[in-house]
Amino acid sequence: MFHLRRGPLVQSFNFSPDETVYHRYYLNRENVSNTLIMIQPMLDSYSFDSEPVPVLLSVKSIEPDKILLLDTFFHVLLFYGETIVAWRNAGYHEDPEHENFKALLTIPNDDAMELIDNRFPRPMFIETDPGGSQERFLLAFLNPEITHMSGIGDGSKVIFTEDVSLQVFIEHLKKRAVENET
Repeated sequence: MFHLRRGPLVQSFNFSPDETVYHRYYLNRENVSNTLIMIQPMLDSYSFDSEPVPVLLSVKSIEPDKILLLDTFFHVLLFYGETIVAWRNAGYHEDPEHENFKALLTIPNDDAMELIDNRFPRPMFIETDPGGSQERFLLAFLNPEITHMSGIGDGSKVIFTEDVSLQVFIEHLKKRAVENET
């Protein structure tokens, strides 16, 4: 419910009328598995330590040594952590001694291309780094647990939004569920 409310299927703010119709048309046209991806996107994390693993749609999933792959059905996004970007810009992936880093850059890209090639309509592919202009596509789908208003910082990315976090949303639903209707 939380992700459906924040996504392009219900939310029409910041979308043209054509985009709104486009999103809702494909909601009615697609199978259940694709519809579930539209409602709650999939976020996978790639690192040296393990195979790709699904992670929560949370700002806390952004880590400097990870690559994130976000699949929203309409967009496929690769987000590179700060350390990964620094190593990529230093050219470590071109050094034969760092084949494992080259593989770390290649695997999520191959997975993204497989998602794109197997889907109609073809999703928009986005690659971005921390602070990049396209980072907004990732941040729009993440749970804003840490905002400029919360003042809580554990080193995670701060999202500047007035939207409520998943925790606040659930607490509000609990209150409404047990409230008398008199």
